[in-house]
Amino acid sequence: MAFTQKPLILVCNDDGITAPGIRTLIDVMNTLGDVVVVAPDSPQSGMGHAITVNDTLYCDRVVIDQNAPQTEYSCSGTPADCVKLAINEVLPRIPDLCVSGINHGSNSSINVIYSGTMSAAVEAGTHGIPSIGFSLLDYQMDADFKSSRNFVKTIATQCLKYGLPQGVVLNVNIPKLKAKAIKGIKVCRQANAHWVENFDRRTSPLGRQYYWLTGEFVNEDKGEDTDEWALKNGYVSVVPVQFDLTAHHAIKDINNWEF
Repeated sequence: MAFTQKPLILVCNDDGITAPGIRTLIDVMNTLGDVVVVAPDSPQSGMGHAITVNDTLYCDRVVIDQNAPQTEYSCSGTPADCVKLAINEVLPRIPDLCVSGINHGSNSSINVIYSGTMSAAVEAGTHGIPSIGFSLLDYQMDADFKSSRNFVKTIATQCLKYGLPQGVVLNVNIPKLKAKAIKGIKVCRQANAHWVENFDRRTSPLGRQYYWLTGEFVNEDKGEDTDEWALKNGYVSVVPVQFDLTAHHAIKDINNWEF
């Protein structure tokens, strides 16, 4: 894939435009092309593919780093809103790449369906844009993203060079390790794992009952070709994700029903 000009790269996330993860991602993408950032003005973690339909949306140009070349917009909506606005209102043309993240915390296995980070990438993918969601397995806001930089650049560079199959985006998770301790990159399948949820029931000072979601992540998948195995064993996991949710294997069985 040859470019007659620098690649145009859209950067978004779900942790908010000032989060350390997206600032690292922006810095890396500036070495690969012309960067436009459209990201939420506040944290939007766990929003999945929510979009704003019953409220106004604001998208304001901001300057966060005076010395950086990117153009940035702060959006009042969700990660998916950010991508929709970027494509339809902000960008001069369809971008050559969309990258989302770097998320503070894992988006491996079943977490992909809840992830605002991945939903931004998926939204871009539905428009035919090669897209990648990046996550670091460190939930701390002061997480060290230095070990992620070279892996992010390598994967994004390859995506720009080769593109992605139609209907596919990448879900990339990076272990919480120093760069020298990371063994490499593995292309994986999503582990068959789930959350066992608990709701901590409490009472407010005004006497109203409320709930606080907690839970335990359970991975019963023993395969050595999964994202969870790769991360546990010191590899960056790359899972190709499709957004066609059709269960093709079930069509034949359901056609045998007596409608």
